Amino acid sequence: MDGNGGMEMISKNLLAGVARVVITDPDAGPANDSLYVKALVLKSGDETAVIVTVDAVAIAEIGSIRNDFLANVRSRLNRELKLDPARVLINASHCHGKVCADVEQRTVRAVVEAWENMVPVHVGAGTGCEDRIMENRRLVLKNGKEADVRHAYSLPPDEEVASVGPVDPEIGILRLDQEDGETLAVVFNFACHPILEVPSRENTADISGFASKVIEDNLSEDTIALFLQGCGGDVNPILYKDVNNPRDAEVLGNMLGLSTLQGLKKIRSSEGGELKIVRETIELPRADLAERIESLQAEQIQLLGVLKGTSLNLKTFIPLYVKYNLSRDFPSYYSHRYLHEEMMGRDGLKKLDAENRENMNQYIENIYAMEQLTRIQINLNLLKKHQARNVAAGESTIEVEMIGLRVGEFVLVTFPGELSVQIGLNIKKRSPHKFTFVAGVTNGYIYYTPTAEQLKNRGGAQEDSDCMLAPEWQRIFEDKVGEILAVL
Repeated sequence: MDGNGGMEMISKNLLAGVARVVITDPDAGPANDSLYVKALVLKSGDETAVIVTVDAVAIAEIGSIRNDFLANVRSRLNRELKLDPARVLINASHCHGKVCADVEQRTVRAVVEAWENMVPVHVGAGTGCEDRIMENRRLVLKNGKEADVRHAYSLPPDEEVASVGPVDPEIGILRLDQEDGETLAVVFNFACHPILEVPSRENTADISGFASKVIEDNLSEDTIALFLQGCGGDVNPILYKDVNNPRDAEVLGNMLGLSTLQGLKKIRSSEGGELKIVRETIELPRADLAERIESLQAEQIQLLGVLKGTSLNLKTFIPLYVKYNLSRDFPSYYSHRYLHEEMMGRDGLKKLDAENRENMNQYIENIYAMEQLTRIQINLNLLKKHQARNVAAGESTIEVEMIGLRVGEFVLVTFPGELSVQIGLNIKKRSPHKFTFVAGVTNGYIYYTPTAEQLKNRGGAQEDSDCMLAPEWQRIFEDKVGEILAVL
């Protein structure tokens, strides 16, 4: 295959090898569970494909893995195994676990071990379903804008929220069984940020790590499960902002793992799975964010003008708020005092209550304004970062890499951005293949890649603010996906 999508048919005998290596950072404090780099090598005739999964937030730009990681790993594999770099795809789970400093060397080691352990396999593809563990984190507001669910800032008031976005409950599954019936590997693709953490807050591979362990523990002794992050850019774990219970990724991971196993039970593997792979690069337009930055700064000034003086501070506001909501008619004392004052023709308590209510309402309005200022400031900083980078690049476009892979009926397309879930749903709906899946955060990292519609909301949510691309990127990408799927 070449960069223009040329392909050749390959023989029907499929070989596969798998391996995993621990990459937990020993200097990051206690670890709740191990982080891994896992490698799956597939070979049929002259064609080879390598799938690598890394329990990390990304393999470039953010986190501790350096930007030259992908190039260095590919270069070493080319030297040691004569492996074409275009045949290697590396996906980050996007968990926020901390990996060791020598992750590059350990990644190479995992691929070499998998290469050396290849055996004949039968292949099967299918799907599972899990709709309980995730939610779309973008909130459509009644004023037409959108906000998102983050720990970085507070949510808008409940009464301002009109609706929420979609999720994708489908689990994409690739099953590889040895000739004796033992399961060698399971690749599963799902769209959700694995960022819930564990009660101890110790280092963890999070939801996807726990799901992988459930799958491995319930299949053959040496089965390895490889998680491919899907289009989870705007999808959070449920109860992400729960303040009443410790966050526990293991519960959700177990549910995802069990749902994957349920889907796996319906998949029958057979020999003769085709192996095809194509690598493409596309040019995507960078955004000019100067105008939006200016408008957000003007909005900040406007909000500052909304703030008004009030007699209250936090210490006096909270007890007043509690008692005025416990007893709306008689908040300042027992009812008989109010009745006595009324009988005597005095209205001091009523005037006190009116003054306190006015102060409380203004205090609350100030809080809402400050919360909005916080959201704007954090997202404005993201826009400024990407504007500075786009200007410094001196180019109007950025080149990104895509991989198209077919293993039997399992069809996968990759992209280096954090894709919004609607994009994955679009691709699946239009694909000519029954089992089509999309993996984001693969072979690089270019931050969030929301839909063109979401980008109308620049500065309102993380996905549209932490994005370097112009809205036209989506059409270019989805058109290229269509071309790739047509030749797979």
